[in-house]
Amino acid sequence: MNKIEALLRERSGNQCELCKSDKDLQVYETKPESITTEANSLLVCNTCKTQIDKTAEIDAKHWMVLSETMWSEIPAVQVVAWRMLNRLKNESWAQDNLDILYLDDETLEWAKEAGDEHDNQSSEVHKDSNGNQLFDGDSVVLIKSLDVKGSSLTAKLGTVVKGIRLDPNNPEFIEGRVDGQMIVILTKYVRKQS
Repeated sequence: MNKIEALLRERSGNQCELCKSDKDLQVYETKPESITTEANSLLVCNTCKTQIDKTAEIDAKHWMVLSETMWSEIPAVQVVAWRMLNRLKNESWAQDNLDILYLDDETLEWAKEAGDEHDNQSSEVHKDSNGNQLFDGDSVVLIKSLDVKGSSLTAKLGTVVKGIRLDPNNPEFIEGRVDGQMIVILTKYVRKQS
């Protein structure tokens, strides 16, 4: 355990500073800081981390605890709470909390640097044609023959594409190798291989 993690565990009482869970705790650096410090970090559980990082779909019920934890005196906790409430602002309880949450100008500016006030809860989750979430490294099967633009290659129905990469800027695109060539594939044309 490093020094920052030890300080955060002491500060939080060995609990996630967002949801109060005591399982799978880890240090989360509140972006966009370049150096991890106690001031810009918080202790979070794996459930919170994956949803903050947009690698798992947001479970609105999980975040209802922000009604309490958003009042933390720790700026990093305030920033992440504000960001998550913004992603959930379609939920009436989250919008109500946003309306009453006060951040000083500097903390609010830091919170807005992630752009979550323009975000929605499902923005970055990549899903296959059946609605299954895709992750980097998954294998998928093409459910349609696809002509590859700029090439004479046709990716045939039933082709298995191993070790896909998710496009971080568009949840409808993945990348993978077909016949040795790296191509971009629309997620609606693939099925996750079990």
